[in-house]
Amino acid sequence: MDRNQAIGLTLIAVVLLGYFIWFAPRPEPLTEQPAMPQQSVAEIDSTSRVPEPSKPDSMISASLGNLARFLSGEERLIPIETQDLKISFSTKGGVIRELELRNYKTYSGKPLKLVDPRSNTFQLIANRLGGDLNLYALHYQVNQTTVGDTTVLTFTIRLDENTFFEQRYSIPASGYQIGYAIKTEGFENELSDHLTFQWNNFLRLLERDLADSRINTTITYHYNGSMDELAPRSTSTESETFSGNVQWVTLKQKFFLSSIISPKGFPGGEIETAVNEADTSVVKRANIRLFIPLAELGGKGSTYSFYFGPNDYQTIGKVAPDFAKNVYLGWPPVYWINKFVIFPVFHFLTKVINNFGLIIIILVILLRIVLLPLSYKSYLSMAKMKVLKPELDEIKDKFGDDMTKVQQEQLKLYQQAGVNPISGCIPILLQMPILFAMFYLFPNSIELRQQAFLWADDLSTYDSVLNLPFTIPLYGNHVSLFTLLMTISTLVITWQNNQVSSVTGPMKSMSYIMPVVFLFVLNSFPAGLSFYYFMSNIITFGQQAIIRRFVDEDKIKRIMDEHRRTLAAGGGKKSKFMAKLEEAMKASEEARKKSEEQRKNRKK
Repeated sequence: MDRNQAIGLTLIAVVLLGYFIWFAPRPEPLTEQPAMPQQSVAEIDSTSRVPEPSKPDSMISASLGNLARFLSGEERLIPIETQDLKISFSTKGGVIRELELRNYKTYSGKPLKLVDPRSNTFQLIANRLGGDLNLYALHYQVNQTTVGDTTVLTFTIRLDENTFFEQRYSIPASGYQIGYAIKTEGFENELSDHLTFQWNNFLRLLERDLADSRINTTITYHYNGSMDELAPRSTSTESETFSGNVQWVTLKQKFFLSSIISPKGFPGGEIETAVNEADTSVVKRANIRLFIPLAELGGKGSTYSFYFGPNDYQTIGKVAPDFAKNVYLGWPPVYWINKFVIFPVFHFLTKVINNFGLIIIILVILLRIVLLPLSYKSYLSMAKMKVLKPELDEIKDKFGDDMTKVQQEQLKLYQQAGVNPISGCIPILLQMPILFAMFYLFPNSIELRQQAFLWADDLSTYDSVLNLPFTIPLYGNHVSLFTLLMTISTLVITWQNNQVSSVTGPMKSMSYIMPVVFLFVLNSFPAGLSFYYFMSNIITFGQQAIIRRFVDEDKIKRIMDEHRRTLAAGGGKKSKFMAKLEEAMKASEEARKKSEEQRKNRKK
């Protein structure tokens, strides 16, 4: 590895660091959106409790006519338990009052509820006689039946035999998707041409790290055939207004999703998120408003579904089009590597092994075996450059500051010895997509959530062996031991590689800077990611020890000398790369000479 290679690798490292720190998604400047007619998220009371919809006064009750009698009644709760969900439905509104994921807990060990009255309210607003009517504020009659292994709850308001409003929920014995259907008959003259579904939310902290939870919480949606999201890292109010087909909208937290889905699509709506950084009990606040055409509710009615469950790539793929993109796998080609290689192998290992630390070690070993040819080629290239180092140093001493002449002589030496000066960089570049794949795998894998290993009690968040009484800029207020071990092992590998490298002076010193920089970058990243990089370094030690046994520098020198003799005798030929490189060097030299001549002529 000569100076040019070292510069190339340094630039690659700078690009990586820049991507991690500066090129992550940032909030876009907000464009002016139409004002939301209902209460804005930012205007919700600061007590972090979703307010109950205001009850109609006596004048509104009088205007409801036959519907007025459904404004009062005794609320009953209907509990339904499945293999995965624990749900409580209410006869007031015919809505989900509480929903708990049975197989998950919050980081503090409490029941994990994606719906509860303290944090969520549902409204279904209809316009009747010029005033708003919340159909979820009325009291319904309920009927419970079973179809196969599916529980069906039907909530009905019936004015007479031919006039009714009906909601139907289908709850399967397992899974996280709940069928929802709305059907009306005879209400066409009672209500306006559309209903407005409104969902107000305070998203509570479910994980350990509030800051990480906030940048991984947003609203995602499928609009006019493609998936998009509100800027998750924004600390301002983010909003979007739709006027086309919205197939699904999701409240996305780091590892859990709450969604409403329409196979036909909603014709429009509005979404909004906001953050109150002073309120540590709430991750983000969010509103969803979607329009439901009343004409679609007649006859057999209109069908929808809710998804309340884990953001698990293995689970959500069949929920709706592009729904699996809620698990971000990176950009191409990282996306393809994760989707078709890394994720399938990782999930296969999770089915046969219970220890996730062991799974990570096996994953490291498998990937290092696959990458062994590239690692060998890279090490071999460094060994060749080390053999040439004395001659490269002689060229530098002989031609001094004339860098053009130095480069020409070095190129001639590479050609004579049959060495490609960038051959050591190519294997490293080919490994970069896998490096990025790991960067997306571990932070987005719910399998690692609350999985303990060694001193880390949760591999999906940072491990902390020391909490600091102060915050270090860019580093944080804790010490991650896995990140520290990763940094130390990376520095040792860097030192080991420099022993066979031809790089000298400041360039060699710069190679030690990046591991220290990543100590700061990765300190708050998941422990599983830092442990993977640490184990990758440990396996690399052993791999390089084996490779050294098969790399004979004396043999390399003999092959180079033989190549020189063959070339001198006219029996060899330049590689295409070397020929093009030489042409480029000649063109550069001619351009330099021409420029110097023009400069001299101007002086005359």
